[in-house]
Amino acid sequence: MINKLIARMLPYFPEKLVWIFSKPYISGQSIEDALRESQKLNQKGMLVTVDLLGEYIKNLGEADQYKAQYTDLIKRFSAEKINGNFSVKPSMFGLLLDREASYRNLRSLVEVADQCNSFIKIDMEDSACTSNELEIFRRLKTEFPNRVGIVVQAYLHRTLDDVKNLLDLHSTDAPLNFRLCKGIYIEHESIAFKGYQEVRDHFMADLKFMLQNGIYAGIATHDKYLIDKSLELIMELGISNDKYEFQMLYGVAPKLRQSVVDRGHKMRVYVPFGKQWFNYSTRRLKENPNMVWDILKAIFIRR
Repeated sequence: MINKLIARMLPYFPEKLVWIFSKPYISGQSIEDALRESQKLNQKGMLVTVDLLGEYIKNLGEADQYKAQYTDLIKRFSAEKINGNFSVKPSMFGLLLDREASYRNLRSLVEVADQCNSFIKIDMEDSACTSNELEIFRRLKTEFPNRVGIVVQAYLHRTLDDVKNLLDLHSTDAPLNFRLCKGIYIEHESIAFKGYQEVRDHFMADLKFMLQNGIYAGIATHDKYLIDKSLELIMELGISNDKYEFQMLYGVAPKLRQSVVDRGHKMRVYVPFGKQWFNYSTRRLKENPNMVWDILKAIFIRR
């Protein structure tokens, strides 16, 4: 209860205080930081997806700046031969200001990824963005069949239907590529499942549909129950290890992450970096209030 209360209050704390918590979960504030940490993860046998932090811009000039930074990021990581891809948030590129401008900005990045033989994953944001993000994905997937994927959130009522509605884009040569997560945004019960086990059950139902239909699944979770259930399902269906991967956040559950790698499964780590770390950190804390204890230890316990 106390953890949840602090988690709600944290966005109003001084940034320097929040940074104490955030440092273990952010690779740094520069491309060099993200590059260094990605190289370390590659050396441990893990893939990465790199995310330049930022979202919900207020003017399209900001989108131009982010596009330039992402273009540099993709080219730099490709030149350094990092084994990974890139995650982008459409709201960072003007989705809520001008949908067509957002599409053009994202298309520019997918084109760069195509030139660099890389891949872009479109992050899913709150429900105000869902339909537009799926439509942008459809357009980009049609033009760049092997260069773009999207995130879907198991707690939304609509998710399985959304997956099914995209099957016309699916083929053996260019399979659909989804990151499946539980979902972290606060949504109304009219559109989102709220029960803890209920969300888990829908996560597994979505995953089963994906695997049965040859969709490449990024199983994004730190929930050991879901990892174990996913592995059981993979074995039951006889899915080869080139049809799925597990995904976890940088700095979260490293022992569990390593245990998945040690069992011979692909692992991709979501590596966030950038100066706009505050909103990312406070949202993650709301998702997992138990992390509050890490903050308190950092502040009051000297090591």
